[in-house]
Amino acid sequence: MRIHVAKGLVVGLMVVGIGVALDAQRQRASPHEKTEATIDGARISVEYGRPFAKGRQIFGGLVPFGKVWRTGADEATSFVTDKALMFGTLEVPAGAYTLFTIPGEKEWTLVVNKQTGQWGTQYAEAQDLARVPMTRGAAAAAVEQLTIGLVDTPAGGTLKVEWADTNATADFVVKK
Repeated sequence: MRIHVAKGLVVGLMVVGIGVALDAQRQRASPHEKTEATIDGARISVEYGRPFAKGRQIFGGLVPFGKVWRTGADEATSFVTDKALMFGTLEVPAGAYTLFTIPGEKEWTLVVNKQTGQWGTQYAEAQDLARVPMTRGAAAAAVEQLTIGLVDTPAGGTLKVEWADTNATADFVVKK
């Protein structure tokens, strides 16, 4: 009987240990935020982790130029729209997506990906719906914590990513 109890205890501890290890991988390292806006009748939301700069060189350092970036922390950044949007000539149908970006020294690319619910480092290029050019600029002031916003404009809307000394934007319109 002692052998069965001991084996049961070892197996139980192993299961708990594996569970703790998996939870540690999924623990959030940064605060999270959900940004919501109604633009030309479309309800749009972005949910993302908001890492801090903490004095680090962000773009070209922590976030390398020319590589797909999770654009946030922890879980992949989610993007939901209840109406089709047009980013230039590229249509994003109503639905749920994941946003990634490819930061560059002079220009950025917004990646709208069809896979959802994954951890931020799990990127499948085969699931890309669209890649959209973004306009890169200098932030008006240093931004300590990553911020993603939705801005209502006279021509439609703008998705805006700001962190450290950089901002990147992608304009869109609601498809009529």
